[in-house]
Amino acid sequence: MTRACLLCALALLAASAAAQAPPVRGTNAREQAIQRSQIGASAAYRELEQAQYEKKLAEQDVLNSQDAYQAAQQQAEERKRQLDAARKALEAARAKEAQARNRYESALAGVDQAFEKQPAGKK
Repeated sequence: MTRACLLCALALLAASAAAQAPPVRGTNAREQAIQRSQIGASAAYRELEQAQYEKKLAEQDVLNSQDAYQAAQQQAEERKRQLDAARKALEAARAKEAQARNRYESALAGVDQAFEKQPAGKK
Protein backbone atom coordinates (compact mmCIF):
# COMPACT_ATOMS: atom_id res chain seq x y z
CA MET A 1 0.00 0.00 0.00
CA THR A 2 1.48 3.37 -0.89
CA ARG A 3 2.08 6.00 1.72
CA ALA A 4 -0.61 8.23 0.26
CA CYS A 5 -3.20 5.46 0.34
CA LEU A 6 -2.23 4.59 3.90
CA LEU A 7 -2.63 8.20 5.05
CA CYS A 8 -6.00 8.41 3.34
CA ALA A 9 -7.17 5.18 4.97
CA LEU A 10 -6.07 6.39 8.40
CA ALA A 11 -7.88 9.70 7.92
CA LEU A 12 -11.07 7.93 6.91
CA LEU A 13 -10.78 5.55 9.86
CA ALA A 14 -10.31 8.42 12.29
CA ALA A 15 -13.26 10.30 10.81
CA SER A 16 -15.42 7.22 11.00
CA ALA A 17 -14.49 6.58 14.62
CA ALA A 18 -15.12 10.19 15.55
CA ALA A 19 -18.48 10.20 13.82
CA GLN A 20 -19.53 7.10 15.75
CA ALA A 21 -18.38 8.43 19.12
CA PRO A 22 -21.16 8.66 21.65
CA PRO A 23 -22.42 12.15 22.31
CA VAL A 24 -21.05 13.97 25.30
CA ARG A 25 -23.49 13.88 28.22
CA GLY A 26 -25.25 17.05 28.97
CA THR A 27 -25.26 18.33 25.40
CA ASN A 28 -28.39 19.03 23.47
CA ALA A 29 -29.27 17.91 19.96
CA ARG A 30 -28.08 21.18 18.40
CA GLU A 31 -24.63 20.89 19.98
CA GLN A 32 -24.43 17.27 18.90
CA ALA A 33 -25.33 18.24 15.33
CA ILE A 34 -22.65 20.95 15.43
CA GLN A 35 -20.08 18.44 16.68
CA ARG A 36 -21.01 15.93 13.98
CA SER A 37 -20.80 18.68 11.35
CA GLN A 38 -17.40 19.77 12.65
CA ILE A 39 -16.15 16.18 12.61
CA GLY A 40 -17.45 15.74 9.08
CA ALA A 41 -15.83 19.02 8.02
CA SER A 42 -12.52 17.89 9.55
CA ALA A 43 -12.69 14.59 7.71
CA ALA A 44 -13.59 16.35 4.46
CA TYR A 45 -10.66 18.76 4.94
CA ARG A 46 -8.25 15.86 5.50
CA GLU A 47 -9.59 14.25 2.33
CA LEU A 48 -9.07 17.54 0.49
CA GLU A 49 -5.49 17.79 1.74
CA GLN A 50 -4.86 14.17 0.72
CA ALA A 51 -6.33 14.78 -2.73
CA GLN A 52 -4.19 17.90 -3.14
CA TYR A 53 -1.09 15.95 -2.14
CA GLU A 54 -1.89 13.14 -4.57
CA LYS A 55 -2.53 15.71 -7.33
CA LYS A 56 0.86 17.29 -6.64
CA LEU A 57 2.54 13.87 -6.88
CA ALA A 58 0.72 13.14 -10.13
CA GLU A 59 1.76 16.51 -11.57
CA GLN A 60 5.39 15.78 -10.66
CA ASP A 61 5.11 12.35 -12.31
CA VAL A 62 3.82 14.02 -15.47
CA LEU A 63 6.71 16.52 -15.48
CA ASN A 64 9.25 13.76 -14.89
CA SER A 65 7.73 11.65 -17.65
CA GLN A 66 7.74 14.59 -20.06
CA ASP A 67 11.42 15.22 -19.33
CA ALA A 68 12.27 11.55 -19.82
CA TYR A 69 10.26 11.45 -23.05
CA GLN A 70 12.02 14.52 -24.44
CA ALA A 71 15.41 13.09 -23.50
CA ALA A 72 14.51 9.80 -25.16
CA GLN A 73 13.41 11.65 -28.31
CA GLN A 74 16.70 13.55 -28.41
CA GLN A 75 18.63 10.31 -27.96
CA ALA A 76 16.56 8.67 -30.69
CA GLU A 77 17.26 11.57 -33.04
CA GLU A 78 20.99 11.34 -32.30
CA ARG A 79 20.93 7.57 -32.87
CA LYS A 80 19.09 8.16 -36.17
CA ARG A 81 21.79 10.60 -37.27
CA GLN A 82 24.45 8.05 -36.31
CA LEU A 83 22.61 5.32 -38.20
CA ASP A 84 22.31 7.50 -41.31
CA ALA A 85 26.02 8.36 -41.13
CA ALA A 86 26.92 4.68 -40.71
CA ARG A 87 24.77 3.74 -43.70
CA LYS A 88 26.47 6.41 -45.83
CA ALA A 89 29.87 5.15 -44.71
CA LEU A 90 28.83 1.58 -45.59
CA GLU A 91 27.66 2.65 -49.05
CA ALA A 92 30.93 4.52 -49.60
CA ALA A 93 32.92 1.47 -48.46
CA ARG A 94 30.92 -0.78 -50.79
CA ALA A 95 31.51 1.58 -53.71
CA LYS A 96 35.22 1.72 -52.90
CA GLU A 97 35.35 -2.07 -52.70
CA ALA A 98 33.56 -2.37 -56.05
CA GLN A 99 36.06 0.03 -57.66
CA ALA A 100 39.00 -1.85 -56.16
CA ARG A 101 37.52 -5.15 -57.33
CA ASN A 102 37.11 -3.76 -60.87
CA ARG A 103 40.71 -2.50 -60.91
CA TYR A 104 41.92 -5.90 -59.63
CA GLU A 105 39.91 -7.79 -62.24
CA SER A 106 41.21 -5.46 -64.93
CA ALA A 107 44.75 -6.04 -63.72
CA LEU A 108 44.21 -9.82 -63.80
CA ALA A 109 42.77 -9.54 -67.27
CA GLY A 110 45.91 -7.63 -68.28
CA VAL A 111 48.11 -10.38 -66.87
CA ASP A 112 46.08 -12.98 -68.76
CA GLN A 113 46.43 -10.98 -71.97
CA ALA A 114 50.15 -10.64 -71.42
CA PHE A 115 50.49 -14.42 -71.14
CA GLU A 116 48.43 -14.96 -74.26
CA LYS A 117 50.56 -12.54 -76.30
CA GLN A 118 53.82 -14.35 -75.55
CA PRO A 119 55.72 -15.39 -78.62
CA ALA A 120 54.92 -18.94 -79.71
CA GLY A 121 58.39 -20.27 -79.07
CA LYS A 122 58.64 -19.19 -75.43
CA LYS A 123 55.85 -21.36 -74.05
